Amino acid sequence: MTPVELSRTVLRAVRRAVDEGELSVVVPVRAVVTPPGPGGCGDYATNIALQLARPAGRSAQQVAEILRPHLTRSEGVADVEITGPGFLNIRLGGGAGASLVREIRRQRDAYGHGDVLAGQIVPLRIPYDIRAEVVADTLVRIVATQGGRAEVHHIHPSRAEPAATEFSRAQPAGTDLSQAKTAGAEPSHAEPPRTKAPHADPPRTKAPQADPPRPHRPRPHPRTTTLRPTPAPEDPTPLGPDAARWALLHPASHDRPRISADHLLQRESNPLFRVRYAHARTRALTRNAAALGCTGDPGDVPEDVPGGDELVGALAGYPAVLTQAALHRAPDRLARHLVTTADALLAFQHTVLPLGDEKPSAAHRARLALAEAAGTVLAGGLSLLGISAPDYL
Repeated sequence: MTPVELSRTVLRAVRRAVDEGELSVVVPVRAVVTPPGPGGCGDYATNIALQLARPAGRSAQQVAEILRPHLTRSEGVADVEITGPGFLNIRLGGGAGASLVREIRRQRDAYGHGDVLAGQIVPLRIPYDIRAEVVADTLVRIVATQGGRAEVHHIHPSRAEPAATEFSRAQPAGTDLSQAKTAGAEPSHAEPPRTKAPHADPPRTKAPQADPPRPHRPRPHPRTTTLRPTPAPEDPTPLGPDAARWALLHPASHDRPRISADHLLQRESNPLFRVRYAHARTRALTRNAAALGCTGDPGDVPEDVPGGDELVGALAGYPAVLTQAALHRAPDRLARHLVTTADALLAFQHTVLPLGDEKPSAAHRARLALAEAAGTVLAGGLSLLGISAPDYL
């Protein structure tokens, strides 16, 4: 069962509770399902009980207790446990891994894409800095996976916002001193010198004088994000396009990136190498399996297979990571999740193909399908970061 399918299952449980008169609420359009957080358990968790507590006029614990039996009776759900203030922790039954792999095979590069930003324009303001440029370029693609459209605007150095002083608060940014005097002063009502006697002209009614127009500087959109990641200490371009992008994207925005030849090393200590190597291994497994006459077929992977549970969990959590990376403008979240996925795959890969004279079985085909799904996710994630995913490494 995929996260999308489980979300529908949660909503069906709410609808049954409403139909049976146990809850008096409007069934929500969407139920958020994510991997369990600290203190959680099972395969997934949902906060639907906390979401419905107030409209139901009950505590979140009471709502969770009402929903629990309805969820437990749902197909594909093995057990449901309540933790914390009312989180429902769900352990899936048989078929969860197979369903996930089928979903990834069906969607391919579109797996993990959502609609939380559908129809929204996300303005991004960045300085003229190489790291900010790379982060913004990556966010354009990540925001698009959630249905939004990012627009990048540069902050011109001559238009840097001044410190908040009494003068700067009173005047639009970018107003020079002569403009400020004109814009800030009240219009003068003193009459100019006269060259004729006052009685020479008939009295006239003076039209009210309008204030002179103030220089206008467009203000940022209310939802504009100003990206100011910590600049790189030196030019990363000598590392090459892939390593340079990884060096700038993998650290969190507030961390100073490390520009070092370590990003080029083909060894386990290099996270970029592990991610790209893991992808290359999935392609090699497909080639080697084809030589044995074996193809991937989605199926359940036993819990005792090293790395199997971790790999299924990483693949299932990929959509949530993409969503958070888009909402928080944080491509580093995607980069770190790719490392987690790669490490799980590298621990799992040794179980995929038959050993010695062993013949390919349904178990091998299921493991191969899971490894190939991991390759799809790794390739898609690297592509969003603007980094290549070679088949041979």
